[in-house]
Amino acid sequence: MKTITLSVVLATRNEEANIGRCLEAVKAIADEIIVADEQSTDQTVAIAKKFGARVLSEPHHTNFHITKNKAIRAARGRWILQLDADEVVSPELAEEIRAIVHPRGHPRGVPRVRPHLGGETHPGSEINGYWINRKNWFLDRFLTKGGQYPDPTLRLYRRGLGHLPAADVHEQAKVSGAVGHLQHDLLHYRDTSFAKYLDGFNRYSSLVADQLQSRGVSFNLLNTLNYLFLKPAVTFFTIYFRHLGLVDGFPGFIFALFSGLIHPVAYIKYWQHKYYPEND
Repeated sequence: MKTITLSVVLATRNEEANIGRCLEAVKAIADEIIVADEQSTDQTVAIAKKFGARVLSEPHHTNFHITKNKAIRAARGRWILQLDADEVVSPELAEEIRAIVHPRGHPRGVPRVRPHLGGETHPGSEINGYWINRKNWFLDRFLTKGGQYPDPTLRLYRRGLGHLPAADVHEQAKVSGAVGHLQHDLLHYRDTSFAKYLDGFNRYSSLVADQLQSRGVSFNLLNTLNYLFLKPAVTFFTIYFRHLGLVDGFPGFIFALFSGLIHPVAYIKYWQHKYYPEND
């Protein structure tokens, strides 16, 4: 029986426009592909099966990380690479991952990796996971500022030693033991149109509204001023000026603006659900 060294795992829902590009980029390094699909109504499953993926059917969850964990737990490889369907492993990153998971069969051996965020990686110590820098596409370019690059994400880890807490949509995986940091980028074609961005904005603002409800945030003058005016202004200023989102031109301005607007939109959704649930 063939040894399964690297499992590529994804969670999907109606990703026919993206999943083929994603799987094409990893087919040469993946020993198995696991797709946990939330009952897609398009050609997502058919495309995944063309790449030999094992597809698991899963009901839709508001927190997509629940479905991602199903794919992670189904993997049989010694290493797991968790991806989103709109991400692409660059050729340079693919070669770097190959050297990590197949060190003896790689002509250059294991590549030198940087410890994450100033941490210390001791020579000879076993590394159980790797952070990967990510480039995020927004409207017409990869954003370079505004806190959107390098956007490190913990995606490669040994099976059984990494998982997603599934508490927040923006959380990172938790990995037991030492972690390193790879050198090459993961390409994230996240928001290729403003309509697509607004769809994600709507989903995320609803999740934030649920979090406000779970925390029991009260509706008073102070909170209303905070969520409708102060938080949007501070978020915009931080992204656009402090983190130099202005360098990314008009897309950088739009990203900063709508990142601030998530607060009033979530607050209003929470208010409506609390007092007028019949209108949800």
